[in-house]
Amino acid sequence: MQPAGKRFLAISPIALYTQKIMKQLWTPWRIRYILAPKPDTCVFCLPATTGEDTERLVLLRNKRAFVIMNNFPYTNGHIMVCPFRHVMELADLAADELHEMIDMIQQCSKILKTHFQCEGINVGLNQGQAAGAGIHEHLHFHLVPRWNGDSSFLAVFAETRTLPEYLTQTYTALKPYFT
Repeated sequence: MQPAGKRFLAISPIALYTQKIMKQLWTPWRIRYILAPKPDTCVFCLPATTGEDTERLVLLRNKRAFVIMNNFPYTNGHIMVCPFRHVMELADLAADELHEMIDMIQQCSKILKTHFQCEGINVGLNQGQAAGAGIHEHLHFHLVPRWNGDSSFLAVFAETRTLPEYLTQTYTALKPYFT
């Protein structure tokens, strides 16, 4: 017999199990990106001049690739290495582009460990929209500083991250390492 005013629903064991493990992803910092007008051009296709580098958070320009901060970081110091050439596929990079990018990833790793004293770094490439690339038209490698106990990537799917420093402060702090 049901208590007055209460209804009980029959829930299958599978639904009950699913309800226990399903979590929501709260990433309120991304709403600025979602609602912002999207440029007609690729955000990773930089002008030949360096006049917008500070505004765009570009840390370094080399011959074939550059380092830029992520406007919507998972942690402070989340940076990316991108080729200048508008390329979608890793297989489409020329050998000299790929080698320069790998050298830059190595340099960035050293800088992040020195400045942030991080205990690890996630280095990754999401190739294609289905693989999770937010901007899949222009290949880019992510470097995300990590600390023991900060949270795993799985925690991203359950919690909101706290960034203790403004992007402009992080940019100002990192820029001297890249000169």
